[in-house]
Amino acid sequence: MTDIHAKRRTRLFEKMGRGIAIIPNAPEQRRNGDSDYPYRFDSSFYYLTGFAEPDSVLVLVSGDARQSILFCREKNIEREIWDGYRFGPDAAREEFGFDAAHPIAELDEKLTELMGNQATLYYPLGADAHWDQRMLKLREAVRTKVRSGIKAPDELRDVRTLINEMRLFKDSSEIAIMRKAAAISTAAHRRAMQFVRAGIFEYEVEAELLHEFCRNGARNPAYTSIVAAGENACVLHYVANDARLKQSDLLLIDAGCEFSGYASDITRTYPVSGKFTGAKKHVYEIVLAAQTAAIDAARPGNSWEAPHNAALRVLIQGFIDLKLCRGTVDGVLEDESYRKYYMHRTGHWLGMDVHDVGDYKIDNAWRSLQPGMVLTVEPGCYIRPSDDVPRALWNIGIRIEDDVVITDKGHEVLTEAAPKTVSAIEELMKKS
Repeated sequence: MTDIHAKRRTRLFEKMGRGIAIIPNAPEQRRNGDSDYPYRFDSSFYYLTGFAEPDSVLVLVSGDARQSILFCREKNIEREIWDGYRFGPDAAREEFGFDAAHPIAELDEKLTELMGNQATLYYPLGADAHWDQRMLKLREAVRTKVRSGIKAPDELRDVRTLINEMRLFKDSSEIAIMRKAAAISTAAHRRAMQFVRAGIFEYEVEAELLHEFCRNGARNPAYTSIVAAGENACVLHYVANDARLKQSDLLLIDAGCEFSGYASDITRTYPVSGKFTGAKKHVYEIVLAAQTAAIDAARPGNSWEAPHNAALRVLIQGFIDLKLCRGTVDGVLEDESYRKYYMHRTGHWLGMDVHDVGDYKIDNAWRSLQPGMVLTVEPGCYIRPSDDVPRALWNIGIRIEDDVVITDKGHEVLTEAAPKTVSAIEELMKKS
């Protein structure tokens, strides 16, 4: 993997021109007392380095003689007894392929030297007030050397603009990791389907998901799992997960693991009873048809908006058939009355972050889908009680979500093995 990270740094050098880039890793976060939250590296830092220790910073100096420099914690046997292994600068330089590595305590001193006569200073501009102030202070320190013929960077630029566009296009190694993350999450959803029954609590189902993640090497979910039964499924970001499941409920589970720094993101909805019936089955088949249309539109050359528009037209026709909306599909699109039942987009970029980086528009136009992009496709329908809604439809919340890679010839659905047709879900649940 060292070669992969080095190649990414080379690509960033080529995008930078003459300048210096400073990319800090995420800090540790205190939970309470002397206990920290489980550490998770900054995605862009890790994308360029493969180095996962806190208190670390990557510095890239472009120009005639490019330098890739890591600043990290010093080797400290005493702290390793308490906190575990540290590479230290020397081992980190050798192991991760940097040109140089220094103790993190020397960062400011070294930066005042490295910034000299660089045209542009790149860093995550505006992401953290402390870093903004620190970079401005260091630039001022360089300015004091003007009489020695040393010039400070004139321009400040957000390095994320360059890195985010790189991260949007996944290489073969990234897609292989995402396939593994998807496989683990698929197994977790299948496990949950076979575990679900009336009388248990949502958090018991969540525990089954987390168990499957962890036992396959994905120790953390990519986001807080949503396990929402009955009316809770109409809350888009429901995470209380503390209600008891009823036989008549639909259960919506939106959950995915993080594996080797990459997220998966799957949603499935199914009946606690194991059998789709009545209005719930009708609405479910509408959402599934919308997702099928959206996935079919996820192809190279199509607009980012194409999957959303395809899903939306199917959903709207379904809402008209259910008498939730009135008029024609085009008329409902124009008056947006559908938004009472479908209020979110049909997907987002997926990668190291569950809502991954990358612009959705270029020059104010939706960008085209291209090979290497990974997105979710997740239409839904959320029907709350209302005087103008038939009672049989009250508290039905359904979302179906898959992870899709755009390929040269079309797409690959990474999460296809998680059952989603009525027959496939019922068959699996019957085996529980």
